[in-house]
Amino acid sequence: MTTQIISPPLSDPSQLSADLKNKGFAILSAAGVSELSGVNVEDLQKLAPSWEDLPTDEYLKDGGRYRRRRHGSFEITASEVVAMPHRAHWQPLSYNALHGGMQRWFAPMDHAVTEQSAWSSLMMFLAKVASDLQVPRTWYVEAHQFRIDTTDGIGRPTPEGAHRDGVNLVAVFLINRHGIKGGETRVFDMSSSFGQRFTLSEPWSLLLLNDERVIHETTPIQPVSDKGWRDTLVVTLRAHGFMDAPVTTQIVSSPEPDTAPVKV
Repeated sequence: MTTQIISPPLSDPSQLSADLKNKGFAILSAAGVSELSGVNVEDLQKLAPSWEDLPTDEYLKDGGRYRRRRHGSFEITASEVVAMPHRAHWQPLSYNALHGGMQRWFAPMDHAVTEQSAWSSLMMFLAKVASDLQVPRTWYVEAHQFRIDTTDGIGRPTPEGAHRDGVNLVAVFLINRHGIKGGETRVFDMSSSFGQRFTLSEPWSLLLLNDERVIHETTPIQPVSDKGWRDTLVVTLRAHGFMDAPVTTQIVSSPEPDTAPVKV
């Protein structure tokens, strides 16, 4: 596995919408994220310590212990971000051949994170990107805090392989990478032979994907010292409701008690 870092092809913030429409993906530097979201990089970095407190993902079918995560759900309009009652994450097998078809109840995101003004501004920014790509509407948003580490000697950011998420827009923020090699991101156009490979390495840089046009994956990581990890925030935006299990699907674990929606 190579230690080579391939610099990503960054988009100028003024060309973000055009790049998403023309290429199916776009990449912003941390400065670009700050410019378009209105959140300075110092305030973005204040969110990062929460990645030190992610519970182990108990649903990995490959038996691995390398993934930790938290999950949150939101409805976002042009004027507000509303945190929804904690819910299961579900995908059909057609989008996730490894973990599809399961109700996965991950630990909820900490309110200390989602109630920060920086969080709301980031979510509003992503909703605007999605509306510019499609049409303005309410967006049904799922956010995942991930830590992939080298506990097993190797960590797999996308154990399901190259995939779509079954949404309209996918946002992948690189929060940090420490003591690793690998973790190369690959994006492929679904209707042509075009593909791009690069390594996200700058904290709070952002990969945006038009999920209706491209598939993506990230290669495994290995440690270059005692232990390494790769932290990301993955946010998906979907029109017309959350992706839910069919009513005939068996619930594999009991849901947590509902709480009222909270504006954040």
